[in-house]
Amino acid sequence: MENGYTHIYTGNGKGKTTAALGLSLRAICSGKKVYFGQFVKGMKYNETKAVDHLPNFEIHQFGRNCFIYNDPTQEDIDAARKGLEVCKKVLSEGKYDIVVLDELTIALYYKLFSVEETIDMLKNKASHVEVIITGRYAPQELIELADLVTEMQEIKHYYQKGVEAREGIER
Repeated sequence: MENGYTHIYTGNGKGKTTAALGLSLRAICSGKKVYFGQFVKGMKYNETKAVDHLPNFEIHQFGRNCFIYNDPTQEDIDAARKGLEVCKKVLSEGKYDIVVLDELTIALYYKLFSVEETIDMLKNKASHVEVIITGRYAPQELIELADLVTEMQEIKHYYQKGVEAREGIER
């Protein structure tokens, strides 16, 4: 069995979750099983419908139905901590070939759980599991641990012209 690597898709540009979804699709089409855990997100983005169309794909959200704009509430912390516990189990069991920890770095940025807990979780994963971590503000400790780091850089974006998130494109 192959060794699973750790990827990080970070930066202020669009496309981090989209890249993780693309890798997930590629993996599913090659017969692999994918678990997609979304931290901080609770709104029903269209990718949550993928389970109805794709075999071997499971997605769970560990956030509330709103963004964190200021200090996180106890509900935000509880949701993220529940997600951390679920993902620890998913990673250590090795039932999935790919585990995506979407917006995990945002959960770290808001201190919903610690970098140390995250590193411990990653060090205790089943050896074959490939891990994809997404989100802005990836901490240096995770960057050092990862095998592949991609930074999405915003050069230009139409939201600067007032274009809202569009169905099937941004959500």
